[in-house]
Amino acid sequence: MHISIIIPAHNEEAYLSQCLDSFVNQTHPPTELIIVDDNSSDDTFEIASKFAKKFEWIKVLQRQSSDEHIPGKKVVDTFNFGLQQTSDYDLIGKFDADIILPLNYFEVLLNHFQSNWKLGMCGGLLYIKKGEDWVYENIADKSHVRGPIKLYFKKCFEKIGGLRPGIGWDTVDVLLTKYHGFETKTDPSLKVKHLRPTGHGYSSKNYQAKGLALYKMRYGILLTKLAALKMTWQAKKPLLFFQVLIGYCKAIIRKLPRYVTKLEGSFIRKYRWKGVWSKIF
Repeated sequence: MHISIIIPAHNEEAYLSQCLDSFVNQTHPPTELIIVDDNSSDDTFEIASKFAKKFEWIKVLQRQSSDEHIPGKKVVDTFNFGLQQTSDYDLIGKFDADIILPLNYFEVLLNHFQSNWKLGMCGGLLYIKKGEDWVYENIADKSHVRGPIKLYFKKCFEKIGGLRPGIGWDTVDVLLTKYHGFETKTDPSLKVKHLRPTGHGYSSKNYQAKGLALYKMRYGILLTKLAALKMTWQAKKPLLFFQVLIGYCKAIIRKLPRYVTKLEGSFIRKYRWKGVWSKIF
């Protein structure tokens, strides 16, 4: 199976070499790796270019954009820029530039896809460093395939319509994968080091964008409140709850477009409520 990986990278010189070392040392390297330098002002492009000179399956592109930190949209736009340059693939992945993969990452994921043709999305688990230890990055259930390290089956990727350009893209893609009858899987044996914890650089405006994402996924007000409470508890930031609700209400007032159709939204709400009740009972 042809594996294409795209890494959007903006000012990643501190992490990129370690990340790419873990790619080139894989027991089963991807067929192609495309690094998209998104308007970096550091040595990101130079570091990526050194690897591209050594390995013919690595390609480096440059994209011009603003320096504004726009969680979700900026990274998806950069990914889509690289997607236009991919060759024909069976598996497509969007990976971050601040991770270190275990050396058998793609070998194991490939085995999962080859043994289950209903598998639409697969990945490992992310770990962050605390003191001398690497601990699970507990901002999502271990069953959730995380955005920095996920691989999609082509048919599934096409069915869900690719990635949504905004915060929440790595949640709505999981929900739409299930809506279209595909399965998702995380492999706990694949422990990926996340060198920069999720949420780094987030502002109040960015947290309001989480509420916008819940609106776009048609969660409804009750599910949005529950999701906001969960985010608040995980982040240990009490004001986050209100910031999420403000973002959600602003989207309602402005009647912004959604990520999903009404039918897809109905499925998402039923699926989420089923998960809520299963934890209570």
